Amino acid sequence: MVQDPRHLLGARADVRVVVKPDSRVLGFDDGPFTFDTPRVPVVGVLSRGKGYVEAALVTDVAVDGTDATQRILELARSSTHVEAARLVLLDGATMGGFNVVDLDALHAGLGVPVATLTRDEPDLADIEAALRGRFDDWAARLALLRRHRIEPVDVEDGAPVWVQRAGVERDELAALLRAQTVRGRTPEPLRVAHLIATALVEGRSRGA
Repeated sequence: MVQDPRHLLGARADVRVVVKPDSRVLGFDDGPFTFDTPRVPVVGVLSRGKGYVEAALVTDVAVDGTDATQRILELARSSTHVEAARLVLLDGATMGGFNVVDLDALHAGLGVPVATLTRDEPDLADIEAALRGRFDDWAARLALLRRHRIEPVDVEDGAPVWVQRAGVERDELAALLRAQTVRGRTPEPLRVAHLIATALVEGRSRGA
């Protein structure tokens, strides 16, 4: 099953999610990489409310590969923490370059709503051009990226973030993101996952 390009997607049968001040979100982000790096670490962080970290998980994915969905699914299934999560949140629809995550497959496999978040609106035209020039299976990757609508959601500082979603309604997703954001537009599970993933590769964290 193919996975999607750089940080975008999601949506399946929507369900109501009860949002509480201490709701848990499991966020995933990848570390920095170059395109001659074969694999890159992916870190998951389970956060409750505004920043209480309960768990951290680590796996890796192939740069520009097709294993991101399966690797994240296996990692989350190996932990009991996913059972407590109200949402699995990805920093974009891809990990390790254009290793696309299939949000519907992740949602179905975990039984938990799944969403992606980017701070800037993804440019699908630019992504299509990059895919066409790099992959024989560019059309399948692009189709996966275009499967779900990219929507703006307002968070703490009034500026929108851009999301795609599977198994959660937009208003519940917005409430979960606000409940997990301390400052700026990055929810704590993604911010902490980014810090850890960067430190694993470079020996120190940056850019949170």
